[in-house]
Amino acid sequence: MECSCTGNQNPSCSTIDTALLEPYLVQYEGSGSKGNLIAILQKAQSIYGYLPAEILVHIGQRMGIKPAKIMGVLTFYTRFRTKPIGKHLILLCQGTACHVNGSSLIEEAIKDTLGIEEGDISENGLFTYTNVACIGCCSLAPVMMIGDKTYGRLTKEITIKILKDIELEERRNIDEDNGWEG
Repeated sequence: MECSCTGNQNPSCSTIDTALLEPYLVQYEGSGSKGNLIAILQKAQSIYGYLPAEILVHIGQRMGIKPAKIMGVLTFYTRFRTKPIGKHLILLCQGTACHVNGSSLIEEAIKDTLGIEEGDISENGLFTYTNVACIGCCSLAPVMMIGDKTYGRLTKEITIKILKDIELEERRNIDEDNGWEG
């Protein structure tokens, strides 16, 4: 978990503003910070959108936590991300009920419509998708979540429509922000 950006050794690296996390780290100083690693990582991810290596190094140094411990937590919990994501995170259920009811067809529709593989960001920056073990809506299988919204009983056609509708809404929002009506 080394970051070549630390200390600006590589001028092509973008330096992350670690000061944004500092008030939160101070809150845990001297209070058994090792037991608060998950909370610290959650806060860091909410600030930066993901957990860049530079932030992980900073957390480890400030809180006296070994890199192996941090990486163990990151790899155990699927909610932590070590690379940026699109504006809309798609969670595609691959649990047994969803698998049996065609989640592979839904995954194909997502890949084809957005032109991405799992974990990638769509060209327009709007979407990232990831497979998850279970969303907990087995009676609606196959299921995906986009943000806080759950979509069930999916087909390829419904999935494509959902994605296109979100793209259209985003385009409308951009046009409105630019003073265009359409």
